Amino acid sequence: MSQSSAYGLWSLVLVNSVVFILFAYSFFKPKTTRDWRSFGAFSAFLVALFAEMYGFPLTIYFLSGWLQSNYPNVDWFSHDAGHLLEMIFGWKTNPHAGPFHILSFVFIGAGFLLISLAWKTLYDAQQRGSLATTGAYDYVRHPQYVGFILVMFGFLLQWPTLLTLVMFPVLVVMYVKLARNEEREALVSFGDDYRRYMADVPGFIPRLSRLLGGPAPKKYGNG
Repeated sequence: MSQSSAYGLWSLVLVNSVVFILFAYSFFKPKTTRDWRSFGAFSAFLVALFAEMYGFPLTIYFLSGWLQSNYPNVDWFSHDAGHLLEMIFGWKTNPHAGPFHILSFVFIGAGFLLISLAWKTLYDAQQRGSLATTGAYDYVRHPQYVGFILVMFGFLLQWPTLLTLVMFPVLVVMYVKLARNEEREALVSFGDDYRRYMADVPGFIPRLSRLLGGPAPKKYGNG
């Protein structure tokens, strides 16, 4: 690979950050303090990602010695080389057509779709004053948080950086804690109905039997 450097493009950092954050906002529509906290953390992840994608390749800079020694035929300060997984695994053509890049779009698209579908179900349930137990909530109790995790994981596959690799597990733990706080509030509001729902539906990872078309959980209360 012999390409000119494609970094220092801070206008692209700004444009991509704003576009994706607004795109996520249109799906999630945060309302509560907890919503804004989870959305803010996700937004910080995106800014850190695009800052390295178009601004300054901090990860490539730190790993440049090891990368040049082990992969001497790659121009590591070209834009395409930022697709580290394609480069390291020897993908020889355009990395945008590489397996990790394509798979990343699957995770990103699925994540945004899940966030959108879950938000509509939750909003409708809140309007009725009932539990959200249909749609995505048939499979997991916290589909919107799962959606954020899928989007972040997809971006990691596409453009892994040291900073986002550190941020990812921290944000996952944060989402788990936020989910636990929501569950405590739901137990206060819905009592035994929510306890039965918790017993039937996992928090973050759907049961294989349900993914394979198993029966949906029964309704709870007026949900």
